[in-house]
Amino acid sequence: MKHLFTIILLLVGLQAPNVQKESAFGDGEWFKFRMSYSGWLKAGEATLNVDEKKLNGKTVFHVVGKGKTTGLANAFFKVRDRYESYFDKETGVPYRFIRKIDEGGHTKDIEINFDQKNRKAEVFNKKKKKVKTITTEQDVQDMVSMYYYLRNNIDIASLRKGDEIKTNMFFDEENYGFKLKYLGKETIKVDINGSDVKVKTLKFRPYVMAGRVFKEEESLTLWISADKNKIPLKIKADLAVGSLRADLVEFKGLKHSLKIEFED
Repeated sequence: MKHLFTIILLLVGLQAPNVQKESAFGDGEWFKFRMSYSGWLKAGEATLNVDEKKLNGKTVFHVVGKGKTTGLANAFFKVRDRYESYFDKETGVPYRFIRKIDEGGHTKDIEINFDQKNRKAEVFNKKKKKVKTITTEQDVQDMVSMYYYLRNNIDIASLRKGDEIKTNMFFDEENYGFKLKYLGKETIKVDINGSDVKVKTLKFRPYVMAGRVFKEEESLTLWISADKNKIPLKIKADLAVGSLRADLVEFKGLKHSLKIEFED
């Protein structure tokens, strides 16, 4: 059950180069995900919340993500994760990222402050009481801000089946490349806010490193709503042992109405 919430954030962290005029999200947006292991065992839950704030005189969005194991999974492997990102309201570039986790007794407490102009990241490892400055890529994203950047920049009309999207992310003390393939549109049934509904989605296949965690490079599938919101609705991962699924089950504060498909 380790890295449950990290997997969710990595999967929703996509990026595309086209500019969209209208913002896909705003102050007060909130998501709740339910996670299950191998299709039947309730593994945990995660939330994402957006607030508008000021940071060093700049107007920013502050996103807090929380993840935890629940039920039987919690008895075997307790997870309590918290991620925070402060990113520019207009450009989407991050200024501060916080990762505070406890995964089965494995703990981390890291704060990263980004100097986007000089392409530097100051990494403060609070647990080890060490500070390190590392060179970053141009306009680099953290693992939380990346998803919100996508929602304001992806151009649905320009996507073609088979397109590959690449992006750069800074996580802990390293720069990472991330690639995924667009698989096309698909209408899926979801249970949100207690109601079964059908939603048109964009389907992606992120590439991961096969090995100890994932079964193979193409072990992940992600569905996001094909509307102005571009919210993550479902994630499936084939793991080295078993499988993991995350479903959006509750939301509030959407800037745009979620488009529902009605029966003929």
